[in-house]
Amino acid sequence: MAVTRAQQPVVTTSFPLPVRSRLAHPALLLTGILLVALNMRACLAAVSPMVGEIQRSFGLSATASGLITTVPVLFQGVGAPLTPRLTRRFGTERVVLGAVLVLGAGVLLRVLPSVAALYAGCVVIGVAIAVLNVSMPGLVKREFPDRAAAMTGVYSTTMLVGATMAAGLSVPLEHALGGGWEASLGAWSLLALVAAVAWLPQVLRARAARDGAGANAVPGAAAAPAAPVRPIQGIWRSPLAWQISLFMGISSLLVYTLVAWMPTILADHGMDRGEAGLVFAFSNLVQVAGAFLVPLFAGRMTNQRALAVSMALLNAVGIAVLLIAPVPGAWVAAVILGVAQGGSLGLGLAFIVLRTDSAAGAAQLGGMSQAVGYLVAAAGPVGAGALRQATGGWTTVLALMLVLVSVVAVAGWGAGRDRTL
Repeated sequence: MAVTRAQQPVVTTSFPLPVRSRLAHPALLLTGILLVALNMRACLAAVSPMVGEIQRSFGLSATASGLITTVPVLFQGVGAPLTPRLTRRFGTERVVLGAVLVLGAGVLLRVLPSVAALYAGCVVIGVAIAVLNVSMPGLVKREFPDRAAAMTGVYSTTMLVGATMAAGLSVPLEHALGGGWEASLGAWSLLALVAAVAWLPQVLRARAARDGAGANAVPGAAAAPAAPVRPIQGIWRSPLAWQISLFMGISSLLVYTLVAWMPTILADHGMDRGEAGLVFAFSNLVQVAGAFLVPLFAGRMTNQRALAVSMALLNAVGIAVLLIAPVPGAWVAAVILGVAQGGSLGLGLAFIVLRTDSAAGAAQLGGMSQAVGYLVAAAGPVGAGALRQATGGWTTVLALMLVLVSVVAVAGWGAGRDRTL
């Protein structure tokens, strides 16, 4: 049951409360976080400009080609619930390092000359990103307890910067490296390696801190009492947790549907494909501003109801423009949807740290909300494509998206209450 901050009881347990570690210089820690965040969308966005070449290379059908982008999203949902157990057993620092290395391995696996390797790489990438998606909010909550919402904006912005950079550089990298789509996509494993190297000091210092604590223990002395902690009981039965999960899930469904189909929607209505691609790229660029600013505003508000409903309304306006005047209003829709989609991402992640009172709780809520979120989101691109094929146009798809926006508004109104789990 959700309670206000003033009503929260203090419950002691035998589990120690994760506290700010101060393991490294703040600049080194921030650098590691940002480099990890750069990887969390880059390898997904990099593949979009290459789907046509991959399809021709392996002789894939349109449906099979769509799975290249759908499978990682699906497995982000499948892998998310596993992460809290991993962080409890191995520690957040080691889990983040392992996930980044696995992500780099998945990027390399995806470019091997085999259809099986292609899809296996997509699975590995999805699971690795799921672990990072769930680990990072808890890490930010622990390391920056007084600025958690602001730091959420910083790292969610960095994720989108990585995605924009990857989408823009994939084709130039292909030309520069001269190795086809395989070389272009495989090159992003180097970014994962750089992030792993930058994150390694956190792992080493965490181990040194644990070893030092063990060495300084007094034989026969009683263990210090555990700090008060309030674990989230029955999270899957919590209305607040489900409201946050639905806000994230349906917002992500809208994003991934337009990632897959927005250029096609514009081209099908007569816009030049080159211009349609520019409109889409510009919308992604605007997302950066939304992802940065909205969590900052969220952290300064007592509740975020108005902010959540505003993001839903902006989504509705942008989708309505695509429905009513797709070509004349394309650039306007790109701006509105960019703010709405980036802002919804940042706000959804901010809810995870604002609606919990510990790093462990943030990881637990992150596991649930992102499991639900990405499983819901995975249905968007495939479902939209099937509906378009059945109806012969995009009107029904966009109208259904408007209906889903109303669900986002209702869920966001509940998730924005000044409550914690």
